[in-house]
Amino acid sequence: MLFLTTLLVGLGAGGFGGLVGLGGGVVMIPLMMRFAALHQHQAHGTSLMALVFTGAAGAATYYLEGSVDAAAAACLAATAMLTAPLGALFANRLSEKRLKGCFGVFIIVVAWILLAKPYFALFATPTAGWSRVLILLASGLGAGFLSGMMGVGGGSIMVPAMVLLAGFGQHGAQGTSLLAMVPAGAVGAVTHARLGNVVTPLLPGLIPGIIVGTCLGGILAHLLSEGALRIIFAVILTWQGIRDVRRAAAMEQ
Repeated sequence: MLFLTTLLVGLGAGGFGGLVGLGGGVVMIPLMMRFAALHQHQAHGTSLMALVFTGAAGAATYYLEGSVDAAAAACLAATAMLTAPLGALFANRLSEKRLKGCFGVFIIVVAWILLAKPYFALFATPTAGWSRVLILLASGLGAGFLSGMMGVGGGSIMVPAMVLLAGFGQHGAQGTSLLAMVPAGAVGAVTHARLGNVVTPLLPGLIPGIIVGTCLGGILAHLLSEGALRIIFAVILTWQGIRDVRRAAAMEQ
């Protein structure tokens, strides 16, 4: 029963990621709390651990399609690996109430990023040389901390920064961010594991579920209206975020 439950959670999270081109952590965390009875901290740590494995599979797929810049990924990972453990430690120090509230605000922001995604290229200001390197390093700092704290891949920071400021195409930014977050996410996940926030019995179901779900979501995305999908999922995420913020406010100190 546990394997089936986590497999379905992984399918749902992966399907979302494949449909809209964002990580599945924003969906996996609420689903694990609802159907696997995890606490907020456990959900964040377990999500990040699962996303390390599935991120590697996703990065490999993008690499085969020529949509990964290994040098850029190295720049992103170099700083993200420094801040991901700090994000995990910071999350562990927050109360259940505060972490839930922060996660609610975070997924509302992700919803708006999802709506703005098609317009990134219109406002892009490509850079090169050391300016581009500095942008990547700075993006890695923020994305690593966010990844460790929120239990997500960090693409919500990396992808917009790479498209808007470093001149990446959307697919190249997504593939490169996936590769960068494999080592960075692993460092954050190990920190969560040491803090007791990773529920390892859930991983055998989550990991294959996310991989299969991502593939199916990617196929389905080509059959449905992208604009409609973005609006639907943005509404769902906003609703979930508002609900988490309200629940956090109602929790006892």
